Amino acid sequence: MSELCEEIHHLMSAGKRFDFSMGYSNIPMNGIYIMFEKGETAHGEDRIVRIGTHTGDNQLRSRIYQHFENKNKNRSIFRKNIGRCFLNKEQSKYLPVWELDTTSRSNKEKFQVLVDRTFEDSIEARISKYIQSNLSFCLLDVPSKEERLHFEARIIGTVSGCDDCSPSPDWLGKFSPIEKIQKSGLWQVMELYTKPINADELARIEKFLVR
Repeated sequence: MSELCEEIHHLMSAGKRFDFSMGYSNIPMNGIYIMFEKGETAHGEDRIVRIGTHTGDNQLRSRIYQHFENKNKNRSIFRKNIGRCFLNKEQSKYLPVWELDTTSRSNKEKFQVLVDRTFEDSIEARISKYIQSNLSFCLLDVPSKEERLHFEARIIGTVSGCDDCSPSPDWLGKFSPIEKIQKSGLWQVMELYTKPINADELARIEKFLVR
């Protein structure tokens, strides 16, 4: 597992590195994103901290925008998880309200007496600043939805199952109220510790890498 994870890290380090300042025009329409975070290392490279994709056609740019710029934690579980860490670290009593999903009209009406919009806006601004300042990513150009979902799961399974990919002591995710995030060192909970990638799949992934 560790050997394959090391190969994944070395491969991704050879890809073109994107960040918030570069915009979205050079991002493929479909694919998988592999995120890295300042201060996090593994296998002699920047440590992978999140692997993600999209389900709808031609939605990769939109998905990355939702993470980096769209100030709405209900559209990005990644943003929601970072907000959880901020609030939990500060022992904020607002954390249970942050957990609420107010996307639907019925939930907006149901929870409107609890939601402090001004406070949430301030948290969203902090999240954007954190992500834009600390996160970068490389990309796999994968047109097929079936392959996107397959390789996303395999990469997550490989990285989460690697004993050499521990988060640093100062990693923000250690303040997550979600134990799986704390322990895995990844900003996600789905597909953790599932089936890892194999050598043939790794060779296939290499062909997708944006350089």
